[in-house]
Amino acid sequence: MVNHSSPAGFLLLGFSEHPELERILFAVVFASYLLTLAGNTLIILLSALDPRLHSPMYFFLSNLSFLDLCFTTSCVPQMLVHLWGPHKTISFLGCAVQLFIFLLLGTTECVLLTVMAFDRYVAVCQPLHYATIVHPRLCRQLAAVAWVMGLVQSIVQTPPTLRLPFCPHRQIDDFVCQVPSLIRLSCGDTTFNGIQLAVSSVVFLVVPLALILISYGAIARAVLRISSAAAWRKALGTCSSHLAVVTLLYSSVIAVCLQPKSPYAQRRGKFFGLFYAVGTPSLNPLIYTLRNKEVKRALGRLLGQDRDARES
Repeated sequence: MVNHSSPAGFLLLGFSEHPELERILFAVVFASYLLTLAGNTLIILLSALDPRLHSPMYFFLSNLSFLDLCFTTSCVPQMLVHLWGPHKTISFLGCAVQLFIFLLLGTTECVLLTVMAFDRYVAVCQPLHYATIVHPRLCRQLAAVAWVMGLVQSIVQTPPTLRLPFCPHRQIDDFVCQVPSLIRLSCGDTTFNGIQLAVSSVVFLVVPLALILISYGAIARAVLRISSAAAWRKALGTCSSHLAVVTLLYSSVIAVCLQPKSPYAQRRGKFFGLFYAVGTPSLNPLIYTLRNKEVKRALGRLLGQDRDARES
């Protein structure tokens, strides 16, 4: 049922071996995409329009929301087309653009979550000096560093991946153009690309995760010294949303990267990859809003309902 009419491009096989599953996935992906658009756009608007949310935490959160919007928009529309019908082709240029964007935004997200962990560390462990340390200029600089590192990673890794000698069938057993999938498609020597992928994984996945864990280790030690139950709850509320987002992101990425080389594991890896590309961007706004009173109050003010006045 796959259309082989575009030999110059690639065939994204996705879940074409299970055609009965594709319509169900279409509905799930479409609903998740709408939720991603609505939730992340709302966070960006609230962070920009409400003066009470003009803080480092919401500055970084709006950056994360913008990143999620770009990330899903770069792949979901094409994914929906492929899930709906037999046409699974993508041009070489389209694949190159998608690969570049995936590397850029994926790397930026890992670095940005590390920056947000640093912000939470200062908020809990250095509360009296928080405004002095995490000032607006530093926030802009840290966000710029995250985006620049993502751009550098994409510029460095995209060209060698696209120069690989691909097999004549040009069938990518995935739903998007990613580095591991394109390396598997190559019929030539991929030693350099494998080493490059391993090094970049350490630098942009393992190191950020280690820094996040170090930050939360310091936060845990500071919280354990607190005797007040109210302070405990405040510290937990400060960090729980970010920790949940980090857990979702890294669990899905690790599940994809550490799959054994077997057909069953590869199929399972595609579901984890789908969750990473579609699920996490739609869940992030929910995680940051459901338990966040500041965001709920900002939404009420935006809708003309002053909840603060009503509560007082």
